[in-house]
Amino acid sequence: MRVLLVHQNFPGQFKHLAPALVARGDEVVALTMNAPQPMAGVDIHSAPPKSGTQSTHLWTQEMETKLLRAESAFTRAIAIRDAGFSPDVIVGHPAWGDMLFLKEVWPAARLGIYCEFFYGLDGLDSGFDREFEDVSQGDENRARIKLKTLPQRLHFPIANAGLSPTHFQANTYPSSFRDRITVVHDGIDTDVIKPSTGVSLKLGSGLEVSAKDEIITFVSRNLEPYRGYHVFLRALPELQRRRPNARIFIIGADGVSYGARPETGTWKQHFLSEVIERLDMSRVHFVGALAYPLFLQLLSISRLHVYLTYPFVLSWSLMEAMAIGAPILGSDTAPLQEVIRHGENGLLFPFFDQTALVDGAERILGDAALRERLTVNARRTIIDEYDLKTRCLPRQIAWIDALAAMEAKPALFEE
Repeated sequence: MRVLLVHQNFPGQFKHLAPALVARGDEVVALTMNAPQPMAGVDIHSAPPKSGTQSTHLWTQEMETKLLRAESAFTRAIAIRDAGFSPDVIVGHPAWGDMLFLKEVWPAARLGIYCEFFYGLDGLDSGFDREFEDVSQGDENRARIKLKTLPQRLHFPIANAGLSPTHFQANTYPSSFRDRITVVHDGIDTDVIKPSTGVSLKLGSGLEVSAKDEIITFVSRNLEPYRGYHVFLRALPELQRRRPNARIFIIGADGVSYGARPETGTWKQHFLSEVIERLDMSRVHFVGALAYPLFLQLLSISRLHVYLTYPFVLSWSLMEAMAIGAPILGSDTAPLQEVIRHGENGLLFPFFDQTALVDGAERILGDAALRERLTVNARRTIIDEYDLKTRCLPRQIAWIDALAAMEAKPALFEE
C-alpha cells in the first residue's frame, strides 16, 4: 500500500504508525511544514509557506495563514505526483490547512483525517476560564471560533473517515461527521514507559533527588492557563506549608501553545510573581522543557503528579505518568473523566478549587497504601486500554486498511 501522511510537525501523532507501516512493507511518504526529521523508510518532504500573511485584519489572517500552507503543500504534492508517487490513502491533520487541496492532486486517494479537536462555542475550552475572557469581546470571539473550524469543515464532505484519540475529543465534532470517526488512542509504549527503581537525579546546584524524596511533578508543554498552571501556582504556598519536605518540579517552556499570550512577559512569570513572596523557592524547581529520557526519569521518582486541563486535548504526559507509576491528582474536567476513575486509578478535584487541590495532594502524599493502589490501577488502565503494541497500533493499522478498502470521495464535494 502507498500511504501519504500529512502533519505540520511530522511525525506528530504518527510517530509510531509511520514506522509500523514501513515495517510491514508499505511505501510511506510524509509531507510537513517544518524541517523534516529523518525517519527510516519514510520519504519526508518539507513544504513551508513561501511567505507569511500580509493581511492586517485579524479575522483574515486566520484563513490566509491556512491558505498559504495549503498552496505550499499543493505545489509540493504536484512535484511528488510528477515524480511517480500516487497514494492509495492520505492521512493527516486537517486543522492547519495543509491538506485542503491534496484531493485535487490525487482525486482517487481515500482521505482520512486525524480528529484532534473541533473548537466549539459552548461547553469546551472557550468560556471555561472567565478570568481570561474579555466579556466585551464575546460576540467577536464566537465569530473567530467559527473561523477556526472552517478548514476542518471543508474536509468533512471529501473525507472517508476520521481517527480520534479519545471519545471526548471525537465528540467535539459535529454529529454529521461523528459517525465516521473511529476512536483509537495514539498509544503508550508500556514496555519502555514503566516503573523503575534506583533512579536518582542530580540538579545543577549539586542536589541529588530520588524516590526517597517527596517529589511533586507538574508538566505542561508551555506553562499557561490551558493546563492549569495558574491554579497550581496559586495553590503552592499552602501546599508547601502543609508538606514542608516536598520538592516541586515544574516542567515546561515559557511560551504559549494554546490561548492568548499575556499582555507582557510570560505566563510563567506572571503567576509566579503573584505568589513568590509566599514560597520557599529552594524547594520549587523550574526545569524547563526536558529531554524525553530525563522527563521519564523525573516522572519515575514522582510521589505525586498533578495534571490539570481545560476541556481540551488530553496530554500524552498524563498517560505516561500513569504508565510509569506516578500517582495522579487531576482536574475533574471531561478529558480526565474519560481516563481517571476517582479513587481507583487517581484522584480528581474541581479545576478552580485550590483548596481541593491541596487536600487531594495531602491525601495522596500522606497515604502510602493509597498511592500503591492508585499506581497499580493506573498502569493497569494504560496496559488494558491504551497500550501501544497490543491495543492502539493494531487498531490504527486496521483503520488504515479499512480506509484503503473504501470508495474514494469526489475532490469537489456535491451538495
